[in-house]
Formats: sequence, structure tokens, C-alpha cells
Amino acid sequence: MHMLYNSDSFAVVMFEIPQAPVAGEEAAASRGGFEIVDKFAKKDIFIDGAVAESFKAGVEALMAGKPSEEDIDEYIGRFTSLMPQPLVLH
Repeated sequence: MHMLYNSDSFAVVMFEIPQAPVAGEEAAASRGGFEIVDKFAKKDIFIDGAVAESFKAGVEALMAGKPSEEDIDEYIGRFTSLMPQPLVLH
């Protein structure tokens, strides 16, 4: 688990889950995803697979241009419509 971004509006955490190798095979690639938390709406989402790859590619492209915090928050804000889960602390 790696905290990638934390602003007043959003937090983004990356999760990497190593895959156990199958007998007789090389170690499999890790899998994982990103948890995005909207602090104001108090909602979050975990994305993985193709959505996570798209998110990662978008962030990498954004970072190439030296973005401001507002630019990053705007990009992350595009994913808020996918957040059905209210944030619950346990």
C-alpha cells in the first residue's frame, strides 16, 4: 500500500498484491489497483483492471506537464461519478 496523493479534496492509495507462483512456473505478475477517496463527499472507490490502467496512464500524462494541485484534483474528480460507496471507518 502506497499513498500516492493527498490533498484537501482527495486521497489516492495504490495497492499491489503479489501473486503466488504456481508450481513449476515463474512468479506471476502482481495485481492491484487504486483506492480513491473523495474527502468532501465522504465516498470512495477501488478501481482495478482496465479502469486502473486508464487512471494510471492519465496520471502519468498529467504529471509530464508539471500540474498544479487544482489540475490533479480536477483529473481525479472525473472518477467521482463512479463512487457509490459511502466512506465508512471501522
